[in-house]
Amino acid sequence: MNRTIDTIPSETMDALVRHSWPGNIRELQNLVERSVILSLGPVLEVPLAGLHSGNAPSPDGAKRRTLEEAEREHILATLKETKWRVSGARGAAERLGINRSTLQFRMKKLGIMRPGS
Repeated sequence: MNRTIDTIPSETMDALVRHSWPGNIRELQNLVERSVILSLGPVLEVPLAGLHSGNAPSPDGAKRRTLEEAEREHILATLKETKWRVSGARGAAERLGINRSTLQFRMKKLGIMRPGS
């Protein structure tokens, strides 16, 4: 990407190590690539707020999501990031690390439809 990153703040590295990475390693790869692109200088600037989204048990006793709810939210977020592109080099299926047909099956199972269709 022709960017030079000299430093990763210890707080950032700690957060990256502690995160469970429920999707797969591509989730980490995408976050690092996006962070490199968005960092203005030689220090890697990672949006850490996104790492705390529902992966750890809530200390205040808030209702936990089911696996199906988490899968639905993750697929929807990925589809929005890819502007609803399901397949191809920058499609949601590739980002999720699954086949196009598998993603389409899960979308149907979870009742996910493209807005306006």
